[in-house]
This record gives sequence, structure tokens and C-alpha cells, in this order.
Amino acid sequence: MIKKLFWVGIGVGVGVLAARKVGSMKQNLGRDGLNRSVGRLADALSFSAEAFRDGMHGRETELRAALGLDHPQAGGPSHRG
Repeated sequence: MIKKLFWVGIGVGVGVLAARKVGSMKQNLGRDGLNRSVGRLADALSFSAEAFRDGMHGRETELRAALGLDHPQAGGPSHRG
């Protein structure tokens, strides 16, 4: 008797979890779910690009300072050629 109640409880729990998962998947498959997914992807790409540009600018500043390009010599062009 107790074993049967245990397995019925397990079955009910699995059924509830499966129903919730199917409900959330249905919600994500609609047009609104697709819009949310694309919006999140666009935000992530924008954030990554901004972080890349910040890092690139910082590195360029370090290189220019190391090469002395930020302080051009008086009376001439800042590059040789």
C-alpha cells in the first residue's frame, strides 16, 4: 500500500513538472516568445560589441602612449614617411 502511494506521488510530481515544461515551451514558441528571444540575443550582441570596443580603445591608448604617438614633435609631422 505504501509503495503504491509512493509511486503515485512520484507520477504526480513528474506529471506536474512535465506540464509546466510543456506550458513554458508553448509560450516560447509563439510570436511573442520569438520576439523576446531575438531581443535578448540583440542585447547580448550589443553588450559584447560595446565591451570589445572599450577594450580595443584601451589597448590603442596603451600602444599610443608606449610608442609616443600622443605627443607629436614640434615643427614636423607626427609620423615618418
